[in-house]
Amino acid sequence: MYDAIIIGAGMSGLAAGIRLAYYDRPVCILERHTTIGGLNSFYRLNGRDYDVGLHAVTNYATRGTRRGPLPQLLRQLRMSWDVFDLSPQLGSQIAFPGTTLDFSNDIELLESQIREIFPDEIDNFQRLKRDIPDYAELDDGRFAASARAFVSGIIRDPLLVEMIFCPLMYYGSARERDMDFGQFAIMFRSIFLEGFARPYRGVRLVLRNLVKRFRKLGGELRLRSGVRRVLVKGDNAVGVELDDGTQLTGKKILSSAGAAETAQLCPTDAKREMPELGQLSFVEVIASLDCQPRELGASHTIVFFNDHEDFVWEKPKAIVDPRSGVICVPNNFAYPSPLPEGTLRVTCLANYDQWANLGEQEYRLAKQAWFDKIVSSASRFVPDFGSNIIAKDMFTPTTVRRFTGHDNGAVYGSPKKQLDGATHLKNLFLCGTDQGFVGIVGAIVSGISMANRYVLPDT
Repeated sequence: MYDAIIIGAGMSGLAAGIRLAYYDRPVCILERHTTIGGLNSFYRLNGRDYDVGLHAVTNYATRGTRRGPLPQLLRQLRMSWDVFDLSPQLGSQIAFPGTTLDFSNDIELLESQIREIFPDEIDNFQRLKRDIPDYAELDDGRFAASARAFVSGIIRDPLLVEMIFCPLMYYGSARERDMDFGQFAIMFRSIFLEGFARPYRGVRLVLRNLVKRFRKLGGELRLRSGVRRVLVKGDNAVGVELDDGTQLTGKKILSSAGAAETAQLCPTDAKREMPELGQLSFVEVIASLDCQPRELGASHTIVFFNDHEDFVWEKPKAIVDPRSGVICVPNNFAYPSPLPEGTLRVTCLANYDQWANLGEQEYRLAKQAWFDKIVSSASRFVPDFGSNIIAKDMFTPTTVRRFTGHDNGAVYGSPKKQLDGATHLKNLFLCGTDQGFVGIVGAIVSGISMANRYVLPDT
């Protein structure tokens, strides 16, 4: 019997496993696929390495910093700063019609931009910054409150309100048209007050270091081991049955599969209310270039764009909504040496149902057509790079569904988060996205905190 069985070898599952293995707890991580990482994974295609999910690591902190989520997780995992080997961003931008705001890992740049462009709002923005609670101050009572109501009560200019929300929603809101106040506070701090960075070798460096540490500590990682169902005795989860019929028993089960997806693995109970499914998914195009993006004039690290004054954050009625999106230039971080090849990635909201209902040939043709449309849309906000593309790939909401297991390809999971990780069963707990933390650092912190709370106290 294992002290803990962990469903999913993403960031949160691996972090939970390492934390438990340090204390010699028998722990097994189960992963349905042949590779690790979930949404934040990587693959190789036609001789090129591609990251999935990673635009940037948020919550940047310089080496040796003591406060903040990144130093905290390194202490908890007893790992060095080299696990991430982070290089900070050069500088990013929020681009709306006729108005842009530049920002970096130094909040003073954004404040200077607001002082220049929205002079009547600088005092209000500084008040907003002061009123954002620290991570440790967030509680269940305030977490799910409306972030729009909070921000609009401080910032009076509706355009500035939309520009503040655009990057935060794209990087962490599962809620349509609004954002949980708690999630807003987390993302405001992690993006505007701490900032972006990236490992030179991408997400594979982080994942390989986590797996190496987990196995060195004696942890067991099983790939190609999907969970068919959770085994239940009374109101206790007592183990899992794998797709091949193998049954494993465990004192505690941590699931990073998502709230609804985990509930679907449990016996049906007509009286039990199922968790709400997420609706927000993305398409992303990845373009390899014959030059460095800066040679074309693409100098920002990330551009969050929106082509109209109102920012619409909801499942689109069309197959893709190219009116807004994220343009990421992985080359534009302060690396010790340049990346060998230029890359641009563009992410837009998409409709899972429409992609899932396409036949094989229709799906292939839709990807080709939308690749060009998305590149054209992005070229309104960065220099046109279409003629410089030498290789390309694209993922859709069905890709997200296949590799994460999230229904509807919902990248950020359910709009209703379970901050304490509890489920309807004793001994079964959530970690990762639906516990309430998103992004690489957030997912790792979630895995650690759930392991600390529910498994380590048992002797």
